[in-house]
Amino acid sequence: MRVFVTGATGFIGSAVVEELIAAGHQVLGLCRSEDKAAALAAAGAEVHRGSLEDLDSLVAGVARADGVIHLAFNHDFSKFAANCEDDRRVIKALGSALAGSDRPLIVTSGTGMANTAPGRPAMEDGAVIGSDVIPRAASEEAAAAVAAEGVNVSVVRLPQVHDTFKQGLITPAIEVFRARGACAYVGDGLNRWPAAHFLDVARLYRLAIEKAEPGAKYHAVAEEGVSMRDIADAVGRRLKLPVKSIAPEEAPAFFGWLAMFAGHDMPASSEQTRRRLGWRPTGQGLIADLERLQVSET
Repeated sequence: MRVFVTGATGFIGSAVVEELIAAGHQVLGLCRSEDKAAALAAAGAEVHRGSLEDLDSLVAGVARADGVIHLAFNHDFSKFAANCEDDRRVIKALGSALAGSDRPLIVTSGTGMANTAPGRPAMEDGAVIGSDVIPRAASEEAAAAVAAEGVNVSVVRLPQVHDTFKQGLITPAIEVFRARGACAYVGDGLNRWPAAHFLDVARLYRLAIEKAEPGAKYHAVAEEGVSMRDIADAVGRRLKLPVKSIAPEEAPAFFGWLAMFAGHDMPASSEQTRRRLGWRPTGQGLIADLERLQVSET
């Protein structure tokens, strides 16, 4: 299969490209910069020049592929809602180019979209939050819209994807901890975040596009929920910073934009995903990676 991958040079995208090529697939990777194009070509992928802003370049990439994995997203949280609406437009363009065929489209979302039952892990087939509540849900709404037009689309929902360099939302949280001189959790810190090693996530994307099951929702979750207190403790040990509890009303001043997540309980299950894809995570856990965190000590 020849797979068009957006976000092909990103943290997860680079691993997905390597996973696809190792499994015998060809990869056409979206890229806009010369240095990243060289790295993409060195990995064995074909470079497709373009960007998320250039919808025509996306349509041209789709025309050259047997399937699409859409991973690219602008993570600038200062304009988060606008970026989510941009993603809606990108998915619409990708879907329109796939209409009338059975070529698969894999769209990326987050497990938080399905955290609609307090105290219970998000399930693949559970009710989802709308974009009026969480802007990122625009991606899933766009997927549903193109599915209604006959596009073979499925969704991969991501948790905190990690290695020793990056850990999803925990990475900016670590920047906050270093700036504040302390690692904090909200209240008792027992609220949970799901997690998965980036190589396990890459394998799930490969399995998802190979199965090409219309309308499927997959959770790339290896650990159902790691408590924020355990996360803060691990980072504190690694960076030699004190660990403390803060009250909910203190969270906005301490965490900034991350306060919308810091105290929330967001566990997620991947039971259905494992059964449907035969996916078995094998990477090390989040806490182990945090204890080997690759950051400067200053």
